This record gives sequence, C-alpha cells and structure tokens, in this order.
Amino acid sequence: METGRLKRCKVMITLIDVMNNAIVKSYVKKADNFLGIIGYTEHGRRHSKRVAKTAERILKDLEKKERTITLGSIAGYLHDIGNVINREHHAQTGSVIVHSILTKMDMPVNDIAEIIGAIGNHHEEDGLPVSDIAAALILADKSDVHRSRVRNPEFVKFDIHDRVNYATSKSLLEVDREEKKIIFNLTIDTTIAAVMEYFEIFLSRMVISRRAADFLSCKFELIINGTKVI
Repeated sequence: METGRLKRCKVMITLIDVMNNAIVKSYVKKADNFLGIIGYTEHGRRHSKRVAKTAERILKDLEKKERTITLGSIAGYLHDIGNVINREHHAQTGSVIVHSILTKMDMPVNDIAEIIGAIGNHHEEDGLPVSDIAAALILADKSDVHRSRVRNPEFVKFDIHDRVNYATSKSLLEVDREEKKIIFNLTIDTTIAAVMEYFEIFLSRMVISRRAADFLSCKFELIINGTKVI
C-alpha cells in the first residue's frame, strides 16, 4: 500500500477525450498548416476524423474487443500528428508526441503502447501491420483518397498526387465478414487521371494495405470504376 499520497487511477481515455485535448487540437491544426505550405494534400481534422472512424468500423465489423476498437479510433485520429515536426519519419516522431500526450492524460501504459506501435507503423515506406490496431489504421489511412483533400484550386498546378485525388469522387472501404474480404472501392474520373497514374503513386500503399488485410485474416480487393483490379 502506498503511503503519503493516494495511488492515481489510470483513465480509460476515449476518442472524444483525445479530440477535445487542447494540445491535440493545436498540433493537428499546425501539422496540417505546415503540410499545406509545402504543397501536401489535407491532413487535418477532416482526414484525422475519417481515419479514426474508418479504423473503428473495420475493427467493429471484424468483431474485435471494445477496447481494441476504441484504441483503433484514437490511433486513427492521432496518426499524422508527427507532421508538426517534419514530413520525414512523421510516423515515428508522431509516436513520441502521442506517448507524451497520452501519458499526461493518464492513459494506461498498455493502451499507450498499442497506440504508439500502430502509429509508428502506419506509413507505407517503413511500417508493417504489427497488431490489429496497426492493420486497421493502415487500411483506414490508405483508403482516404478524395478530391476534397486537394488544396490547390488551380488545376494547371496539380502534381500527380493532386490529380489522382481530385479525380477520385468516391472512395469506400468495406468489410465483408462472411467472405473474409476487405474491399476498397474507388470511382475515378479518367479524363482527369488515368487508372495507371493511381498505381504509379499508390502501389506501395496497396501493398501495405494487402499486408494489413492479411494480418486481419482477410483478403484485400481493389475495385476501380466497377472493375476488380486486385
């Protein structure tokens, strides 16, 4: 038994708690501002919230434990916060930032470990699905392709990333629990960007998405304009 002070109880932090945290709000906004200055697509509150909700839905549809589902949503919301430091190695720096924030919020250490492990492994260049939460985060993040993320209003200045995102009018990730499939369904305006351009910039993202689906004991399918391509 501790003497001199009461033992602090750890808190079951929720997604709402994280979204309302003042430091999180500031860092997510500033990280997105920095990326906008160097020409990246939107990585702010809209992207964070969508990834959080998609990761949550994947884990729920696969009937994972309630706490796992919650941690997946939190990891989804915080996964790009490392961009406040630099785009390079943002997954790893984000994990360190998130560790500090969640520790101050009194989250249990095992919950923190699950979240920072997922965030540190979400980027296609140096990440791997190391847990159910990491796998769901990878799939949720890589499936957010949409014209609403494009900042540049002048089409003539679009690079290939802007063009492919702008050409995408629909992106939906679905879980077929019965067939054990995770299906990424895209609608692309091929007068703006060719399907081949999508693969040119997103092939590595589809590879890690397939690995994430495999980790979750599912097959990964990619459908573009009604045609199965993977």
